[in-house]
Amino acid sequence: MAVLSDAKIRSLRPKSKPYKQSDFDGLYVLVNPNGSKLWRFKYRWFGKEKLLALGKYPDIGLADARRKRDEVRSLIAKGEDPSSARKREKAKEASEQNETFAKLAAELLTKKRREGKAEATLKKTEWLHRLLNADIGAIPITQITARDVLVPLRKVENKGNHESAIRMRSAAGAVFRYAIALGVADNDPTYGLKDALIRPRPQHRAAITEPSKVGGLMRAIDDFSGQRTTQLALRLLALTALRPGELRMAEWDEIDEVGAVWTVPAHRAKMRRPHAVPLSRQAQGHVEELRKLTGSGRLVFPSVRSSQRCMSENTLNAALRRLGYGKDEMSSHGFRAMFSTLANEAGLWHADAIERALAHMETNEIRRAYARGEHWDERVELAQWWADQLEQMKNGKNKHD
Repeated sequence: MAVLSDAKIRSLRPKSKPYKQSDFDGLYVLVNPNGSKLWRFKYRWFGKEKLLALGKYPDIGLADARRKRDEVRSLIAKGEDPSSARKREKAKEASEQNETFAKLAAELLTKKRREGKAEATLKKTEWLHRLLNADIGAIPITQITARDVLVPLRKVENKGNHESAIRMRSAAGAVFRYAIALGVADNDPTYGLKDALIRPRPQHRAAITEPSKVGGLMRAIDDFSGQRTTQLALRLLALTALRPGELRMAEWDEIDEVGAVWTVPAHRAKMRRPHAVPLSRQAQGHVEELRKLTGSGRLVFPSVRSSQRCMSENTLNAALRRLGYGKDEMSSHGFRAMFSTLANEAGLWHADAIERALAHMETNEIRRAYARGEHWDERVELAQWWADQLEQMKNGKNKHD
């Protein structure tokens, strides 16, 4: 039978020394000289008397104290020491407090760096982490909700940067999945945000694909009056169909001038696999000229401001603007679409050879292994055919010879 009631507990007055007022089944209130009233539960574990603190009255009322006592008695009945369970719980809580989003994001970035991810990718990820950390970085990973993650995403989205917001969600999700793999989190709250963000309409990069207009573009490049290295970069972009970043960051040791092969290393290739490009006679001529201009340094296309940095990202597009081509008409990435479209329309080349020339990854492992070497000879012929086509189109001839 209960011996305590809320009225009785409220009536307990402090004395010169602490004293107990029992309830039943080991539960009692400890009244201290300073007036505090603390819940305690006394139990025996393998014959030894032990004590467990259950909270402070009135923060923990009588009913809650009895419920806590019953939960502890249930643990004892199952053969578990509640004191040990409490210590483990406190240790877990302390650990969770230390496992913040910012800490785990930094760990994941370090892991990606050790895996050899491209520096450009690492910098973008670091930037996205900074945006996220401003709002959720200090919060323990287990306490972050989808609503919490949505706050920094909305800030970016409200500025009209819809693509960045989507990438932020992806970056946040990677951190949560990393935490799950480590066993410090149980779920990824970003999954529920999949349909919460505005998805921008896909914008295809501007490209010229009509032979007569391609000819006009190549003539315009011939008349370019800016830096000679920029002009040669545009020509090689057209001839090789490389991604602009792969071309801009090229180093001289990647180009085998004797074997006429330009190999983009895995750490700079978008698909993280080396990409070999056969060089046509025209491309070899441009490389020879570049060797005279920049061959004394490490970079094929160094910046005009520093030989230790490559040509800037905007240089090629700015050159196209100077030639009179608007951003909705032609872009540096557009040279790849130009090659792909006209090479496929010619009907002379295997589709896999064209895809390999563009460094597009085959999703089927067996097919990819086959395609990697099978189409090299065809790609060498394709590269020379394409270089000759560009010359013919420049001269006003549009045949796919």
